[in-house]
Amino acid sequence: MAKKTPSRAQAVAATEQEQVPEQQPLVTPESESKAKPASHDTAPPQALLDFMMQGWKPQSGKPIPKMKGAEVFAARRRELSKLFPGETLVIPTGHEKVRANDTYYRFRPGTDFYYLSGNMEPDCVLVLQPKEGGGHTDILFVEPNPGRSDSTFFTDRVKGELWVGPRLGVKESQARFGVHEARGLPELQTFLEGLRGAAVIPTRVLRGHSAKVDGSVPEHTERDKQLATALSEMRLIKDKLEVRELETAIDSTHRGFEDVIRRLKAARSEREVEGVFNLRARVEGNDVGYGTIAAAGHHACVLHWTRNDGDIKKGELLLLDAGVEGNSLYTADITRTLPISGRFSKEQREIYELVLESQNQAIAAVKPGNDFMEPNRVAMRVLAEGLYELGILETKPEEALKEEHQFYKRYSLHNVSHMLGLDVHDCAQARQEAYKFGKLKAGMVLTVEPGLYFQKDDLTVPAKYRGIGVRIEDDVLVTKTGCRVLSEDIPRESKDVEAWMKQIWSEKR
Repeated sequence: MAKKTPSRAQAVAATEQEQVPEQQPLVTPESESKAKPASHDTAPPQALLDFMMQGWKPQSGKPIPKMKGAEVFAARRRELSKLFPGETLVIPTGHEKVRANDTYYRFRPGTDFYYLSGNMEPDCVLVLQPKEGGGHTDILFVEPNPGRSDSTFFTDRVKGELWVGPRLGVKESQARFGVHEARGLPELQTFLEGLRGAAVIPTRVLRGHSAKVDGSVPEHTERDKQLATALSEMRLIKDKLEVRELETAIDSTHRGFEDVIRRLKAARSEREVEGVFNLRARVEGNDVGYGTIAAAGHHACVLHWTRNDGDIKKGELLLLDAGVEGNSLYTADITRTLPISGRFSKEQREIYELVLESQNQAIAAVKPGNDFMEPNRVAMRVLAEGLYELGILETKPEEALKEEHQFYKRYSLHNVSHMLGLDVHDCAQARQEAYKFGKLKAGMVLTVEPGLYFQKDDLTVPAKYRGIGVRIEDDVLVTKTGCRVLSEDIPRESKDVEAWMKQIWSEKR
């Protein structure tokens, strides 16, 4: 007798025993689905179940077109395959996370999983399984779509399509994403258990995205880390398509900044600024690439101010650090410091011009062959010299800049660059010698973002500067001969910022 295939409901129920550590906020649909109806739900009677299972128009049966750019994702999988011949690679995307009780944050796929597949659905897992003779077979595990053949389409509030929308399905996923095979998620556990007994076939897992996957395959810390590192280092060099996607996100961010400027005339709170920018991000892209920093007045001196609960006051500065994450998940990361009244005061302009000069010289140092840290060294030297000339830094620049001193960091705190791409702080698992202590190469995209922050209670700073925070940030592509500022169309010079604001405020809408 053939072995009976478990139903979807049984398969889901079988995962409910997954143990998630106490205090851990991640709860996945695999452990939640069908296990617990909401406290305000009522169980459907059999008559309703029967009624709901009939009278639906058949699915069209039209073939699913392959996604645009599928060949790019396939090429990435082949590149990864070459790095780990004869080994099984397991890359999960992760799960929806609980926001409160039984409501979830909007899902955003795992970066490496998306980079290799283009798939945006939660819970999926990509496996590269070695083939005899070399290379790998792509196996994409996805949520099956039973259509109207299974009552879960309306009873399952976590995965049912009347609750959250349809999943693509197994065959459809194979066609859309151009993988060699697609299988249903109910088959994943058995597959993972099989890896434990595989005949000396090494397995690497991208850890930290799925507790279920992590717990199903024995951990080999160094080997697994090498997989994460390899994926990060693959992403260090952007191809033409990736650069175009970044430019699209930057253009949307530019429009979002102009939306904010229009609102500044009447805005009363930082939260308004955040909301205005985030609207643009959702209209033109997937979301914001990170929590929008809308820091007015002395809040600009808090580097990652995302509470955004302060007031907007005339005469102060607004430090807006924000980026649209495009529909392809590539994100911009731009900062502009805007005079809320439309013009910089004398003191504000002095600090702004110093930060701008620091940025200009740092951008000039972005070129292939230079150390990644060279733009930072250049920027910090300019800031230290400027702080000394303003009488804020009493130690001479050459002393303040020494590694054993770094006194200038009281007013600057952070380095000026990080990689940018699918993550706002991209390629974070790359080796130090390939990233922080490596050389810049054509195709890398990084930020250049110097800043000065004078805390309102800092007695080493003249009173006229206290509470001023300025950061200017742009996204820069390393080219074969130098660099190109991808965000160059967003005004930076103080006079250009003032003219930009004046122009927008004069528009008739």
